[in-house]
Amino acid sequence: MIKQVLQLFTILALTFTSFGQLSPVITSWQQNTTNIGFAGALTNVQQVNYSNTFVYVKTNDIPSWIPILYDWPNNPWFAVPMNYQFKFRLNPIPNVGPETKTGYGHIGLWKNGCSIYNPKDAKSYQDSSVWFQNAWYWEHLLGETFDSCIGHPNGSGEYHTHVSPACLYDIEDSMQASPLLGYAFDSYPIYGGYGYSNPLDTNSAIIRLKSSYRLRNITNRTTLANGTILPTSQHGPLLDSVPLGGYMEDYEYVSGLGDLDEHNGRFVITNDYPNGIYAYFTTIGWVSDTFDYSIKPVFPYVLGPVYYGEVYPSDGNTGPGSGFAVISEPVTPYVAVNSVESSLPKDTKISVYPNPFDSELNIEVENISDFNIEIKDLHGRSVMEDKNKSQIDCSSLKSGLYIIMIITNTGETKSFRMIK
Repeated sequence: MIKQVLQLFTILALTFTSFGQLSPVITSWQQNTTNIGFAGALTNVQQVNYSNTFVYVKTNDIPSWIPILYDWPNNPWFAVPMNYQFKFRLNPIPNVGPETKTGYGHIGLWKNGCSIYNPKDAKSYQDSSVWFQNAWYWEHLLGETFDSCIGHPNGSGEYHTHVSPACLYDIEDSMQASPLLGYAFDSYPIYGGYGYSNPLDTNSAIIRLKSSYRLRNITNRTTLANGTILPTSQHGPLLDSVPLGGYMEDYEYVSGLGDLDEHNGRFVITNDYPNGIYAYFTTIGWVSDTFDYSIKPVFPYVLGPVYYGEVYPSDGNTGPGSGFAVISEPVTPYVAVNSVESSLPKDTKISVYPNPFDSELNIEVENISDFNIEIKDLHGRSVMEDKNKSQIDCSSLKSGLYIIMIITNTGETKSFRMIK
C-alpha cells in the first residue's frame, strides 16, 4: 500500500519538472567530449540523449579522478574503456511484484559515468553461495586493492565502486545536504550521506542519514538473519578467523533502527525534485579500522540487497553482457548549458538563450561594446557569423548541436553548447 501511494507522487516526476525544467535524470550527468584520461579514453559521460520516456547515457566508465598512469596496488587488472550506453526511465515506479536483487555487476551509475556495484566481491565462503564476502572488508581492508577514490577495476576491466565514492562529493561536509550522485537501474536517484532531518522539508536541519542495518549479535555463523538454521555443511568460518562484517550475512535489517529503509532510501523532497521522489542514500559514519578513525562508508553502502523500484530486463542494464542499450526511437541530445571555454574578464557577463532554441537566439552582453558572434557545428565548421547583435536569426540552421562563440575585439572568447 505504501509503495502504491508513493507511486502517485513518483508520477509527478515527468520529463519536465516544475517551471518547465528538464528532469535531473537528463541534466545531472557530468559530460565531457574533450578531456582524455586513463587508457587514452574520454572521461566521464560522453553523450546524453532523451525521449519522452527514456534517457540514454553513453560512457567509457573512466572517471576523470583516475590518474592517467595509475597502477592499482595489489590488483593485477587495469581499467578499460567500456563504451557503455545505459538506459534510464524518466518515470520510475515502485516494484510491487517479486523483489529484484541487486545482483553482480553494475547496479547503477554515478553521475560521472562510473559503475556502481553491490557490496559483494563475487566470492563466497568455500564457494557455497551462502556466506558472501563483503568487498569493503576483503578487497579494501585486507587486500588494499582500492584507489584513493575507493574504486578499482575487475578482471573484465570494468572500473567500479562498491561504496560511497570518496571523490564525487565531500563525505565530511556535514553542513549541507549532499548532492545527487547518480541513479540506480530502477531509475531512482542516489544522494550522498547527508540529508534533511525532515525528509519533506528542505528547511529542516541537516543530519547524517543512518542505515537501518547492523552487525548481528552472533558468536558463530550457523544461522542466517531471517532465522534459518543452516546444516553443518553451510556453516561459515569462525569469528576469530574472519571478524563480523567480513560477510554480507553478518548484517541484519532492523526496521526503524536508522533513518533509511531496507533498500537504503526513503521518500524525500529535494531541490532537484521539489515534487518529491524516492531516493537512495550512500551511508557513511565514523569508523575505526586498520587505517584510521574517520568518516567511512558503512553497510549497505549504497543500495540495500534489493531494488526499491521496478527493474526492466528489456532495458539491458543488468545481467551478463549488459550496458549496451540501443537507441531505436527519436531522441533529443542534451548537452550541459555550462560554458565550455572562457577567457573573458571576470566582470563580463554573457547570456545566450533559450536552450534548446528554435528560429532565434538571444544574446545579452555586459561590459563589452564590440564583439563577434560565430556559430560552429560539431565538426568545427563555421556555419554563421555576425557582429554586435542581441538577436540572431537561426531559422536556416538544421536541427542539431552547435557551439556559439562570443569573441571580443581583443581575442577573448566564451563558448556555449546549444541545441536547435
